[in-house]
Amino acid sequence: MLYEVVSPKQGTIFNVNVKVGDVVKPDDELAALEAKKEVSIVTAECSGKIEEILVSEGMEVNVQDVLFKIKSDNQEAVANSEHTNADVAILESDITIIGGGPAGYIAAIKAAKLGAKVVLVEENVLGGTCLNWGCIPTKAIVRSAEVYNEMKEASKYGLNANGINFDMSEIIERKNIIVKRLVNGIEYLMDKNNVNIISGQGRFIDKNTIEVITKNKKTLIHSKNIIIATGSETVSLPIAGADSKNVLTSKEMLDKKDLPKKLAIIGGGVIGMEFAFAFASFGVKVAVIEYMDSVLPMLDNDLIKEITRKAKSKGIKLYTSSEVKEIVDTEDSESIVKFIFKGTPKYIAVDKVLMSVGRKPYFKDLNLEEVGVEISNETRGIQVNDKMQTNIDNIYAIGDVTNKIQLAHVASHQGIVAVENILGTNHKMDYSAIPSAIFTHPEIASVGLSEKDARKQDINIEISKFPYAANGKALAMGEEDGFIKIIKEKDSKKIIGASIIGFNAADLLATLTVAIKNNLTSEEIAKTVFAHPTTAEIIHEGVLAFEGGAFHIA
Repeated sequence: MLYEVVSPKQGTIFNVNVKVGDVVKPDDELAALEAKKEVSIVTAECSGKIEEILVSEGMEVNVQDVLFKIKSDNQEAVANSEHTNADVAILESDITIIGGGPAGYIAAIKAAKLGAKVVLVEENVLGGTCLNWGCIPTKAIVRSAEVYNEMKEASKYGLNANGINFDMSEIIERKNIIVKRLVNGIEYLMDKNNVNIISGQGRFIDKNTIEVITKNKKTLIHSKNIIIATGSETVSLPIAGADSKNVLTSKEMLDKKDLPKKLAIIGGGVIGMEFAFAFASFGVKVAVIEYMDSVLPMLDNDLIKEITRKAKSKGIKLYTSSEVKEIVDTEDSESIVKFIFKGTPKYIAVDKVLMSVGRKPYFKDLNLEEVGVEISNETRGIQVNDKMQTNIDNIYAIGDVTNKIQLAHVASHQGIVAVENILGTNHKMDYSAIPSAIFTHPEIASVGLSEKDARKQDINIEISKFPYAANGKALAMGEEDGFIKIIKEKDSKKIIGASIIGFNAADLLATLTVAIKNNLTSEEIAKTVFAHPTTAEIIHEGVLAFEGGAFHIA
């Protein structure tokens, strides 16, 4: 029987200690490889004769690449090993996780730290959409846009800067370097926590068995518990012409080194508006077409009004209450976007169209029907309880695949909740204080109840606002646009919601998230000392408005 020896990690082979025909026994050193400046020794796990050597010194290898094949007559040793029959590998685990995004890899680390034997199955690259094609790369590009804006506005800081320009290729390269560094970091953490990574697409054979098939082999993973963390995929509207070569997804847009002169964005949600602000900063003429009555319709009206004003000041055209009907390619490589704007037909000619209408849970080819995992009629994601458990007692689901809240930090926390429940700690997922951030310019961040939701629930509330323009640090930074809005339940004085639109809003929100999570009152926060001068003082002033009045506004 043939036994495969595979690479334990990605790295470079720098020493091969055996040749074809050599007889080896368990723990004999076969080769050494260097990964991230550390040396790993590849050893034999059964007795036998070296049948084939598939590597040479200096060769780059990936995790699970086959390095050697050993012919062994010891049937029991091979059967108990992880790689058998040359085509089939058999693994045993306490927890198997399908998907290596923010939900999956955090769950893997948590489980490993708690002593579980963990296998992580990922068909693409660690980090998932968030790290590779979403949260991180978009923020890298947003940051380049912010710096470019500041350079163009240098004169307002008393500085002179001439010949300001940008190189989109360099911006994309910087983005790629950041992404690669973070992916490498996750790979390092997987290795340090002894998480076994299997590359390929996983599918259920039964409720305790996952099959992973790649071009060269099949892996069967027998697992006590399984966590589904397969994330989500982009949605494309059924519009005539949506298959045009000029229609891009956010993933493709993030690698555009040649910017379009004119860009239509279908969808004025979070992703659409972040791209709108970033590319408008680089001189692209942007038009956002949104079906709802406003962009970012989940926000309160005062925040929508402020971000709409800022978008228009950037030259971004906003077409709300609009329905796209067709995309038609022209002979000169442009596309005509036909849509109905408040009942009136409109036509705009653009170089590219960004389809940004949301994401849907991804569980294609998982074979869920084989084990009877239920799909929620409400969310269209995998049905879970507050322990992240599906209707099958040993199968859990976390992240976007549940479609509860499509945020990376929610996915990560769901992963922690699932693992703790699997390993015996009772932990329920709490969605009452979930922060969210939108990286437009200025940033928008919110947590807890919005004003519109609080009023829908007929909660007796009080609202305070404080403007950035009255904050010394904001003025010194040249960032006076925006405000903080805090919502208090009148009877209990507890802070139940907050929103910030302005400089550094996403980071400032953490304080209010802790306050809402821990049921702090306006009085308790008012008695807290905030450092001066900081933009965090807008939180203090916003709360002081409930307790006798803010100091720096009449």
